[in-house]
Amino acid sequence: MSAVSRKAINLAPTALVRPTGVPVARALNLGARASASSHDHGHGGAAGPRADAPARWAATHSVGPFGLTAASRVNVSPVSSYQSRTLSTSAAQLDAASQMPSFSKYTKATSQDSGRAFSYFMVGSLGLISAAGAKSTVTDFLTNMSASSDVLALAKVEVDLSAIPEGKNVIIKWRGKPVFIRHRTQGEIDEANAVDVKSLRDPQTDSDRVKKPEWLVMLGVCTHLGCVPIGEAGDYGGWFCPCHGSHYDISGRARRGPAPLNLEVPEYSFDQADENKLVIG
Repeated sequence: MSAVSRKAINLAPTALVRPTGVPVARALNLGARASASSHDHGHGGAAGPRADAPARWAATHSVGPFGLTAASRVNVSPVSSYQSRTLSTSAAQLDAASQMPSFSKYTKATSQDSGRAFSYFMVGSLGLISAAGAKSTVTDFLTNMSASSDVLALAKVEVDLSAIPEGKNVIIKWRGKPVFIRHRTQGEIDEANAVDVKSLRDPQTDSDRVKKPEWLVMLGVCTHLGCVPIGEAGDYGGWFCPCHGSHYDISGRARRGPAPLNLEVPEYSFDQADENKLVIG
């Protein structure tokens, strides 16, 4: 007997099959059918799908920018990457969809000049209204910030000087502050002028503080901490502040104590029609 040897080899398959079970055959259209022959037994052609319509799984159709496109999944070498079939109805629909709709029936039949004039009119009207509102706001603000009627009534005070005897003081209220008015004697005037101005803490001559030598007008507020000094007191015969010991002379100048400045002289004038009338403010 002769020995027989066997050897297993792997042969290439005659057909390829996809994982889905669809056979793969290159250069073969599985969706085509044979032409009618004498073997179809009078059934009008071979059984199977239409030759001009591939199976549902073998092709898809879509409408793109180039018209109707059919993509085939059959493993046959295509003529090109895709085949375009443009239909007249599809092209007309695409052209109509790409056009801008007309809104002419919703717009008014006006010219460009009339529309520009209306725009200018509206802008000017809004500008005038805004300016009027701003003016009203500023006016109301200034009115609220201005002095009240009672303050304006006290802005100026008239004093009858004929009622003040010589050598006496009178205290009046002006803008919420006391005002000293003294009818000085000739001796007091001479004493005020005899003071050496260079020795004063706040150098100021008597003539700089009065408009008429016999009448001295000044605010009765101490320049140290705002106290009200006492008249005809102190070491210099003028005014004395008992709070911290400031002394003022007969001209209201600071001579001793913590007061740094002389008593303030307000704005005042004498009435030209009546010399006995003093107007403060």
